[in-house]
This record gives sequence, C-alpha cells and structure tokens, in this order.
Amino acid sequence: MGGAFTIVLIITSAYTAFLIFNSILPVWYRLGLSLSKRKIAILADNDNHNNLRNVLIDSKLFNPKNIEKIDENSIGKVETQSLLLMHWTSHQENLDSILINKKDSAMLIIYAPMEEGRIESEELEKINKHRNVIIVNFRGRLINDVLVSMMTSFEK
Repeated sequence: MGGAFTIVLIITSAYTAFLIFNSILPVWYRLGLSLSKRKIAILADNDNHNNLRNVLIDSKLFNPKNIEKIDENSIGKVETQSLLLMHWTSHQENLDSILINKKDSAMLIIYAPMEEGRIESEELEKINKHRNVIIVNFRGRLINDVLVSMMTSFEK
C-alpha cells in the first residue's frame, strides 16, 4: 500500500504544480509587471487629480512615478496611454474626444461620485458603445477596478 500511495502523491503533487505554474503564476507575473511599469494617466482638474493620486498612492500598490496627469490642454496624450482614470465632472465635456482618441485596448475608468450628480443616459449610451470602459462611483471600488484592469489588459 505504501508504494501505491506514494505514486498517487507524486502524481497529485505534479498535477498541482502544473496547475499553479499555468494558472496562478502568469496572473501574478502580469500583475507584478503592471504594478511596477504601467503608467496610470489621470484626467482631472488639480484638486481632483491630487485626491485620486492620493487614493492610489495611499493604497501602497502603485508607484507614484507611474501616475501621470493629463489636463484638458493635452487630451491628445490619451492615444498613447493604456490605462486612463477620468474624473467625470472634470472632463465630461471632453468625453467624445477621449473616447475617440483612446486605443481600443486601453482601459478607461470613469470615476463619477454620486454626490457630484448622475451621468446622463445619452452619455451612458456613448460610453456603452466603447470597449474597456468602466464607471465607478466609490473610491474603494476604484482601487479594485484599477487592479483588475491592470491584470486583464496586459501589453508586452
């Protein structure tokens, strides 16, 4: 019986190692690369930019040097970014140009706090027609969506 259990244990261990190397480690690797190298472009006015930047930095997950600011005078920079975080009330008038200029593979996270008002249904329809766009109402959810976006939209 000892030999049969040893063989089963070896096969089970090898299969478990195979599953870990093919499923969990690639996700960790992609997340690690994203956290260390990927730039997060924040589209917001000065006050909201500082608030969003502090939310990201205070989480201790994101490198402060990887957080960039894009103001309304440099919306054209959107086309070179892979992860955009937009404060809704600061840039709602620029939504069309942001959606047109962003790459299809780029993630756009729109932070729209409820206390600043709702997004109109016409704007929601525009947003819904584009890929990789997320609307977030809460700061806690914002960190989660940035992390998930970094894992799912990985560029080599």
